[in-house]
Amino acid sequence: MRVKRGVTSHKRHTKIRKATKGMTHSNRASIKRGRQAVTKGLQFATRDRKNRKRTFRQLWNTRINAAARLNATTYSKLIANLKSSNIILDRKILAELAVNEPKAFTAIVNSAKQK
Repeated sequence: MRVKRGVTSHKRHTKIRKATKGMTHSNRASIKRGRQAVTKGLQFATRDRKNRKRTFRQLWNTRINAAARLNATTYSKLIANLKSSNIILDRKILAELAVNEPKAFTAIVNSAKQK
């Protein structure tokens, strides 16, 4: 008895179609193009997860620097003072304080300056 393989192929194609939802017409319609698009998309996803971390750190540094300059210091001096006075706050928290709680940020800057 012969084996018909339509079910397996159909299942594989359905998986590709589900993954290419929202892409342009040719990538959605063609299985071959869709497979290529999904592969490339996964590569970009891996790269961009790393880039997102880099971009956020840049943003946090910029925000901390802007707030530090309002408190008569610079980013590098502030970070050096924080390390020397053993105040352990990461850049994400410092940036959040700089934007949403300026008084708390000023207090941190002043306590870092004292030592």
